[in-house]
Amino acid sequence: SMRYEVTQDLITGNALIDSEHRQLFDAVNNLMDACSQGQGRTQIQSTATFLSNYVVKHFQDEERLQTQSKYPGYTAHKTFHDGYRNQLALTAQALLREGPTVKALGDLNQVIGVLVSHIRVEDKRLARYIREQGK
Repeated sequence: SMRYEVTQDLITGNALIDSEHRQLFDAVNNLMDACSQGQGRTQIQSTATFLSNYVVKHFQDEERLQTQSKYPGYTAHKTFHDGYRNQLALTAQALLREGPTVKALGDLNQVIGVLVSHIRVEDKRLARYIREQGK
């Protein structure tokens, strides 16, 4: 199955953001592994809960960096975060309800794919802005 990695094109150069993305991807990978190995709902439950909570923390950290640096793209970035948090929560709930069905896992992959695109474009833009402010 597909594994999520912070590859070169996803490295923002901001140490906090990059380390949090790594932890997020690790959690998703663990969840996918557990599901593919048919390991009970306990693993799914704990990882899905962790993932939802972790995204909240990670987005708060990113938003704090944005307000501190007076990032001009803050409003749009925060709007994405708010919508994404809900989307991930719904996907996690479906996974808990239905178990690791092909559909539930496919939906999770889709939701994580959206995050990967966001990292590749928006988070890199944010990190670049913060770096330039520091110069």
